Amino acid sequence: MSVPHARKPRATATARPASPGRPKDLAKGAAILDAAKRMFTEHGFDRTSMDQIAGEAGVSKLTVYSHFGDKEALFAAAVKSHCEAQLPDALFEPSPDTPLPERLMEIAQAFFAMVSSPEAVAGHRIMCSPQVTGSPLSEIFWKAGPERTKTVFVKLLQDRVDAGQLDIPDVPMAASQFFTLIKGEAHARMVFGYCAQTHTVEEHLAACVDMFLRAYGVRRA
Repeated sequence: MSVPHARKPRATATARPASPGRPKDLAKGAAILDAAKRMFTEHGFDRTSMDQIAGEAGVSKLTVYSHFGDKEALFAAAVKSHCEAQLPDALFEPSPDTPLPERLMEIAQAFFAMVSSPEAVAGHRIMCSPQVTGSPLSEIFWKAGPERTKTVFVKLLQDRVDAGQLDIPDVPMAASQFFTLIKGEAHARMVFGYCAQTHTVEEHLAACVDMFLRAYGVRRA
């Protein structure tokens, strides 16, 4: 899902929670999320209305508001849903029997596939534009996407530190470094529209995982 076009900043980046009431219809909630992801991707944030999303989902506008509160909250939920689909929680489970290099490579492949999709590259360009920088949408997107991914990865790394497989003095920093390595020059070239590469994706990812393990792997005497 691509990132939407900017809108005029509000006073706060906190999306309004959905209103309380009777239990929500899960099928309708899923239909609304699917519709929102399609509409935000195709038309951007400003050019997508709650009426349009309701029509696409086959529900009333009141139902959309009842489930998600407002458009900002719905956008945050759509970003979170997209990231969870591409990088599911199962990918970050401890799985102590899985060799660490294998687990890191699986995460690297899934993350690179997500950030290198045409929709994500276009969205990255929009998020870096002056119109979006510093707006509430930046914080909403960050918390729903990158921050969630980092949080679950930090937990995995800490589990491996506790198991004696990694030696990391600052786990959150190491998590950020890992994803920055994976994006690397390859992602920057995509954002710039210059996609010529000197290495295959697999070579790039394998080198990143190897560098990470050289930096934080436990050195045996």
